[in-house]
Amino acid sequence: MLLAGTACLAAGLLPWPAFGELAGRTVPILAFVVAMTVVTELVDDAALFHVVTDRIAVLGRGSVFLLWLFVLALSFVATAFLSLDTTAVLVTPMVVLLAVHTKIPPLPFALTTVWLANTASLFLPVSNLTNLLAQGNLSLSPLGFAQLMWAPAAVGVLVPALLLWLAFHRDLRGRYGKQPVHMPRDRTLLRASGGTLLVLLPALVSGIPVVVPAALAAVFLVALFLRRRPGSLRWSMLPWRPLMLTAGLFMVVETLHSHGLTEALAPAAGTGDSLPDLLRLAVLGAGSANVANNLPAYLALEPAAGSPLRLAALLIGVNLGPLISPWASLATLLWHERLQSLNLRVRWGGFVVAGAVAVVVALPLAVLALWLGNGMP
Repeated sequence: MLLAGTACLAAGLLPWPAFGELAGRTVPILAFVVAMTVVTELVDDAALFHVVTDRIAVLGRGSVFLLWLFVLALSFVATAFLSLDTTAVLVTPMVVLLAVHTKIPPLPFALTTVWLANTASLFLPVSNLTNLLAQGNLSLSPLGFAQLMWAPAAVGVLVPALLLWLAFHRDLRGRYGKQPVHMPRDRTLLRASGGTLLVLLPALVSGIPVVVPAALAAVFLVALFLRRRPGSLRWSMLPWRPLMLTAGLFMVVETLHSHGLTEALAPAAGTGDSLPDLLRLAVLGAGSANVANNLPAYLALEPAAGSPLRLAALLIGVNLGPLISPWASLATLLWHERLQSLNLRVRWGGFVVAGAVAVVVALPLAVLALWLGNGMP
């Protein structure tokens, strides 16, 4: 994909002024992705997430249902504040192993993380790359973004949680025994990582450009690990493949916009802020995400979202919609990769059917919540 984008630029299909504007908009976002990846990888290496899951197992008091509720809460917080990829890559293996060790069927916990990774990503700009792109268009602070999206974000958490409980309530009954506790190798790294997150999370919603606190946190942790555990620092922790894919997608979709994509999609996207208009755009976004991927779907339809409400409806479509096809969201592919490493197999047929039901139920309710939550009659 990166080669395709570079070829478009070299051949003149992507005009240099358009590329310059695209780079000015997206380079800070990609830098933020790199910084946050480094932060979450090093925090994980310091065993902070393991300590959190140990605490969840204790707080569950032996109740499988209560344990699952804590997993829901952890998935929401990780997605909202650290991004959907963090939930897919780091939270998934820990909660699946927690279920395995407690002799609970792991599938409900695995589906909880992947569904919440996508559907809980409406709350804050940092939750999803699409949100960061939209925030630039909306010119909203993180709190302003949350005020716009709080109602559909709540639907994106509550409806999937209810559907998961209805599907797996038999597996979520009963009790579990006491679990082994992970002993961190370096308590100084553990405390420093926890302190870094405690400072970073409010900074990400303070209105400061998110790349600044993320980069400072990454530099601090890298310096600390260089001193105490240099072997943990490796080039492979950088998200090379997602970065190349994302940069290539940006360039290819911008090339298509330069050659009439906006005009071609305008009749299907419609106009207006009425409830049917917003639902139409959200459904188109969800369908496009499942055919291709949520990022190109957002980029392709962004010019058709000419108001804050329409942009919010598009985000609902491309964030809540990618529960059906495996490739609709990069987070889903990363999630599946982690499950394979744990020898947990997922039947894609069942995944697609369950995801389709969730999207059909949650997406219209989220659009309705957006419409009602922003003062529409």
